Amino acid sequence: MTATTLWDTTHVLPTAADTEALGAALAAGLTAGDLVLLAGPLGAGKTVLVKGIARGLGVLGTVTSPTFVIAREHRPAPGAAGVPLVHVDAYRLGSSGVDVADELDDLDLDTDLSAAVVVVEWGEGVAERLAARHVLVRLERRPDDVRVATIQRVGEEPADG
Repeated sequence: MTATTLWDTTHVLPTAADTEALGAALAAGLTAGDLVLLAGPLGAGKTVLVKGIARGLGVLGTVTSPTFVIAREHRPAPGAAGVPLVHVDAYRLGSSGVDVADELDDLDLDTDLSAAVVVVEWGEGVAERLAARHVLVRLERRPDDVRVATIQRVGEEPADG
């Protein structure tokens, strides 16, 4: 899978390994400052995709859903050329009656965006305001337990295209 075949295409993912491989392929085109928003119901494969992104970025630490801690930072391996990954779960944001935008501000993700790849599970409709452009990955789980992903770039493109 090449970077040019990732965009605006439906990816059929029969296994978790396929979902993770898609994440690793996506990571190959990500750099510090990139924001990735993941959308899809429970069990659609969001965290598995993040595991692949982490592997592709060459970061340390086990990737698990950050639902209860809201955000986790994974650093590159010592001596590695990778960039940090900030993994956020926005599922519970706004549930305490606090404005979602205020909770995002409290996480200080805009600072992380300058030096890391920020991936936000449940991010669609919540975290777009963090950057002028982002990558949106929509995942769905079919009745046969196969996942389907669509990846698209949203917003302003960088000057070099």
